[in-house]
Amino acid sequence: MKQPPFETGMDLGGWRLFWAHLEVEAADTTVLTARRTEVAAAARRRFADTAAISGDPVAAALRTLFRAAGCDPTRYRPASEALLRRLAKGGDLPAIFPLVDLNNCLSAALAVPCCVMVEGSFKPPLTWRSGVEGESYESLRGPFNLAGKPVLFDPEGPLDTPITGNVRVKVEAVTRKAWLVAYMPASELDLETAGNTLDRLAEGTGITAEWK
Repeated sequence: MKQPPFETGMDLGGWRLFWAHLEVEAADTTVLTARRTEVAAAARRRFADTAAISGDPVAAALRTLFRAAGCDPTRYRPASEALLRRLAKGGDLPAIFPLVDLNNCLSAALAVPCCVMVEGSFKPPLTWRSGVEGESYESLRGPFNLAGKPVLFDPEGPLDTPITGNVRVKVEAVTRKAWLVAYMPASELDLETAGNTLDRLAEGTGITAEWK
């Protein structure tokens, strides 16, 4: 698979988008539970408290990229930072759906926002740019204003922002095939690191991950 697998206009510099195609064959909930526990424990070792997160090179680079897109990362945190803060406070990675669980594990392991989108819920070409006034979508938390946020678009409109997901591409319990995208600072992470991490996390879960 080429990276990116879709024609993508990168209007925002400094980012690297990692893509993978996921398919649930026979999800092993026991392995997924163990993987979530393992990833949460590793995150707590990496970040002893919430103050340690902002000093991490990956988190710091993400904040810089958010500001360059016009977004205050202290007001609108990257989804990964919000996740890591919960883990640093002693929280766990909850069981949702297998595809979402794997996505959250990768987000915590890489310390970057990740999203899973139902296969067929979007079409290329894609564009990665800042949202403008009047652009919004129905997020998983309700209506969300996209102005000044980093946003992924397709010809029909906004798909995702690395702050909160879009109901348009939402994965459900019955979803078997999806695309995962990780929003990475190019200065800190490469495709091989992301792919190898995903392979390790997916091993034994009953979810196949294709990225190369």
